[in-house]
Amino acid sequence: MPTRIRIATPEQVAIARKAVQERAEALGFGTLERTKFVTAVSELARNTVVHGGGGEMTVRQLVNNGRVGLQVEFEDKGPGIAEISLAMRDGFTTANSLGLGLGGAKRLVSEFAITSTPGAGTHVRIVQWKRR
Repeated sequence: MPTRIRIATPEQVAIARKAVQERAEALGFGTLERTKFVTAVSELARNTVVHGGGGEMTVRQLVNNGRVGLQVEFEDKGPGIAEISLAMRDGFTTANSLGLGLGGAKRLVSEFAITSTPGAGTHVRIVQWKRR
Protein backbone atom coordinates (compact mmCIF):
# COMPACT_ATOMS: atom_id res chain seq x y z
CA MET A 1 0.00 0.00 0.00
CA PRO A 2 1.57 3.31 -1.02
CA THR A 3 2.14 6.08 1.50
CA ARG A 4 1.72 9.66 0.26
CA ILE A 5 3.26 12.59 2.08
CA ARG A 6 2.83 16.26 1.22
CA ILE A 7 6.17 18.07 1.10
CA ALA A 8 6.02 21.86 1.26
CA THR A 9 8.04 22.82 4.35
CA PRO A 10 11.37 21.83 5.94
CA GLU A 11 9.36 20.11 8.69
CA GLN A 12 7.61 17.96 6.09
CA VAL A 13 11.01 17.07 4.59
CA ALA A 14 11.96 15.71 8.02
CA ILE A 15 8.68 13.77 8.23
CA ALA A 16 9.27 12.29 4.78
CA ARG A 17 12.83 11.28 5.67
CA LYS A 18 11.64 9.61 8.89
CA ALA A 19 8.87 7.73 7.08
CA VAL A 20 11.34 6.24 4.60
CA GLN A 21 13.83 5.44 7.38
CA GLU A 22 11.13 3.52 9.26
CA ARG A 23 9.98 1.61 6.15
CA ALA A 24 13.56 0.63 5.31
CA GLU A 25 14.17 -0.54 8.88
CA ALA A 26 10.95 -2.57 8.88
CA LEU A 27 12.06 -4.31 5.68
CA GLY A 28 15.44 -5.16 7.18
CA PHE A 29 17.64 -2.92 5.03
CA GLY A 30 21.24 -2.83 6.20
CA THR A 31 22.61 0.30 7.84
CA LEU A 32 24.63 1.45 4.82
CA GLU A 33 21.94 0.90 2.20
CA ARG A 34 19.34 2.51 4.48
CA THR A 35 21.56 5.53 5.16
CA LYS A 36 22.34 6.04 1.48
CA PHE A 37 18.68 5.80 0.51
CA VAL A 38 17.47 8.14 3.26
CA THR A 39 20.17 10.64 2.25
CA ALA A 40 18.92 10.57 -1.35
CA VAL A 41 15.32 10.95 -0.15
CA SER A 42 16.30 13.92 2.01
CA GLU A 43 18.02 15.69 -0.90
CA LEU A 44 15.15 15.07 -3.32
CA ALA A 45 12.51 16.11 -0.77
CA ARG A 46 14.45 19.31 -0.13
CA ASN A 47 14.64 19.94 -3.90
CA THR A 48 10.88 19.46 -4.09
CA VAL A 49 10.42 22.28 -1.58
CA VAL A 50 13.19 24.65 -2.69
CA HIS A 51 12.99 24.27 -6.48
CA GLY A 52 9.52 22.83 -7.04
CA GLY A 53 7.59 24.97 -4.60
CA GLY A 54 6.36 21.89 -2.77
CA GLY A 55 4.83 18.66 -3.95
CA GLU A 56 4.18 15.09 -2.96
CA MET A 57 6.25 12.03 -2.11
CA THR A 58 4.90 8.51 -2.59
CA VAL A 59 6.57 5.48 -0.97
CA ARG A 60 5.81 1.91 -1.95
CA GLN A 61 7.33 -1.47 -1.29
CA LEU A 62 8.46 -3.49 -4.30
CA VAL A 63 8.90 -7.23 -4.73
CA ASN A 64 10.53 -8.58 -7.88
CA ASN A 65 11.83 -12.15 -8.31
CA GLY A 66 12.19 -12.53 -4.55
CA ARG A 67 13.95 -9.18 -4.15
CA VAL A 68 12.49 -6.59 -1.82
CA GLY A 69 12.87 -2.88 -2.40
CA LEU A 70 11.50 0.55 -1.74
CA GLN A 71 10.41 2.98 -4.43
CA VAL A 72 10.00 6.66 -3.68
CA GLU A 73 8.56 9.14 -6.15
CA PHE A 74 8.65 12.92 -5.90
CA GLU A 75 6.29 15.06 -7.92
CA ASP A 76 5.94 18.82 -8.07
CA LYS A 77 4.20 21.37 -10.28
CA GLY A 78 7.11 23.83 -10.15
CA PRO A 79 9.04 25.52 -12.93
CA GLY A 80 10.60 22.28 -14.16
CA ILE A 81 14.14 21.71 -15.38
CA ALA A 82 15.03 22.96 -18.83
CA GLU A 83 18.19 20.84 -19.24
CA ILE A 84 18.17 17.69 -17.12
CA SER A 85 21.64 16.62 -18.33
CA LEU A 86 23.07 19.93 -17.11
CA ALA A 87 21.21 19.69 -13.78
CA MET A 88 22.64 16.19 -13.24
CA ARG A 89 26.24 17.43 -13.49
CA ASP A 90 28.20 17.89 -10.29
CA GLY A 91 28.77 21.56 -9.61
CA PHE A 92 25.63 22.79 -11.38
CA THR A 93 23.50 24.86 -9.03
CA THR A 94 20.65 27.33 -9.16
CA ALA A 95 20.57 27.72 -5.38
CA ASN A 96 24.17 28.73 -4.52
CA SER A 97 24.87 25.25 -3.15
CA LEU A 98 27.58 22.69 -3.90
CA GLY A 99 25.58 21.42 -6.86
CA LEU A 100 25.73 17.76 -5.87
CA GLY A 101 21.99 17.18 -5.36
CA LEU A 102 20.58 15.26 -8.33
CA GLY A 103 23.83 13.58 -9.37
CA GLY A 104 24.64 12.70 -5.78
CA ALA A 105 21.17 11.26 -5.20
CA LYS A 106 21.52 9.15 -8.33
CA ARG A 107 24.82 7.69 -7.12
CA LEU A 108 23.28 6.68 -3.78
CA VAL A 109 20.42 4.51 -5.10
CA SER A 110 19.87 1.36 -7.15
CA GLU A 111 17.65 3.05 -9.74
CA PHE A 112 17.04 6.71 -10.63
CA ALA A 113 14.73 8.27 -13.22
CA ILE A 114 13.78 11.89 -13.77
CA THR A 115 11.39 13.64 -16.13
CA SER A 116 10.66 17.33 -16.21
CA THR A 117 8.66 19.73 -18.31
CA PRO A 118 9.55 23.42 -18.10
CA GLY A 119 6.58 25.29 -16.68
CA ALA A 120 4.81 22.10 -15.59
CA GLY A 121 6.96 20.36 -12.96
CA THR A 122 9.31 17.49 -12.24
CA HIS A 123 8.93 13.81 -11.41
CA VAL A 124 11.76 11.79 -9.84
CA ARG A 125 11.61 8.05 -9.10
CA ILE A 126 14.24 6.29 -7.02
CA VAL A 127 14.47 2.64 -5.98
CA GLN A 128 16.67 0.92 -3.44
CA TRP A 129 16.82 -2.87 -3.49
CA LYS A 130 17.60 -4.70 -0.26
CA ARG A 131 20.84 -6.64 -0.42
CA ARG A 132 20.34 -10.36 -0.11
